[in-house]
Amino acid sequence: MLDVRRMQVLRAVVGSGSVSGAAGVLGYTPSAISQQIAALEKEAGVELLERVGRGVRPTAAGLLLSEYAEAIGRQVAEAETALADLVAGRIGRLSVRYFATAGAGLVAPAVARLRERHPGVRIDLRLARDVEDSLAEVREGRADLALAVKGEGGGGVRLVELLEDPYLAVLPRGHRLVGRRSVRLAELAEEAFVGSEWPGPCLDAQIDACEAAGFRPRFVVESEDYVTAQGFVAAGLGVSLVPRLGLGSRHPGVVVREVRDPVPSRTIHAVVRESAPPQPPLDAFIEALREAAAGATGTS
Repeated sequence: MLDVRRMQVLRAVVGSGSVSGAAGVLGYTPSAISQQIAALEKEAGVELLERVGRGVRPTAAGLLLSEYAEAIGRQVAEAETALADLVAGRIGRLSVRYFATAGAGLVAPAVARLRERHPGVRIDLRLARDVEDSLAEVREGRADLALAVKGEGGGGVRLVELLEDPYLAVLPRGHRLVGRRSVRLAELAEEAFVGSEWPGPCLDAQIDACEAAGFRPRFVVESEDYVTAQGFVAAGLGVSLVPRLGLGSRHPGVVVREVRDPVPSRTIHAVVRESAPPQPPLDAFIEALREAAAGATGTS
C-alpha cells in the first residue's frame, strides 16, 4: 500500500525539481527526503525519479503518483474546511420528527430561522404518525430530535420544554356563553363534548383539567381532528376544547373563548438523545424552536 505522506514528499520533489528544493519546502534534510522517496519506490515497485544534471525529473510513474498526490492534497484541504464548518455549525444534517399541529406553529418558523442563519444545514423533516415510534428513533440515533407532548425524561432521552399550549373553548354561534371574554371550565360541565384528540397525553390534559373542575366530559362525538371537531360544533352537536396551536383555521360557525379555573394545557417538548455528542446545528435548531414558541405565545 502506498504511503500518502510519502506521496506528498514526491509531489514536493517534482514541484521543486530537486531533492534539496523539496527539503527546503518541507523543512527536512535532503537525506530524509531521499529516504522517503526510496521507501515509496519500494512500495510502488518502480522508479519514480531520474537524475537530470543537478536535479531530478519524474518518470511516468512518478508523474502519475505526483498528480494523485496533488488531488489527495486538495481533498484533504477540502475535508479540513468541511470539518471546521461542521464543528462550527455552518453545515450539517438534522433528522426531525414532528406532529401535525406543531408543524405550522413551531417547526415551520424554526426551520425558516435556521435556514436564514445556517444555510448549509440540511433538515430531514418527517411527520410522525406515532409519537412512540418517533421517540424510539431518537433513542436509537435514527433521528436527532422529535417533538412530543408531555412525556418523561430518562430512558436515553432528554426533554427540552418549549411551551405550554392552552386549550380554548370552541362554542357554536348563539351559545349562551359567547358573550363572555373567557369561560370557567366548570361552566361546561353539563355540555355535550365533541372530541378533538386521539387517546393519549393531549386527551389526558383535557380530561385531567375537567376532573380538576369537578366533572368528566361527556363525549357525544369523537372526531379526533381539530377541523372536523369545529364542523361538529358549528352544527350544534356540542362544544369542544382545541389547543391554540390547533386553531390555525377557524370555522365561520364557531366562536372561540379562553378557558380558566383551571386552564387545560398540553406541554410541548423537544426530545433529544441524552448521550448524543455535541451538535451545534441541533443546538441552533432548538434555539430556533424556542424563539418560535415564544412567538406563538406572544412572549417574544
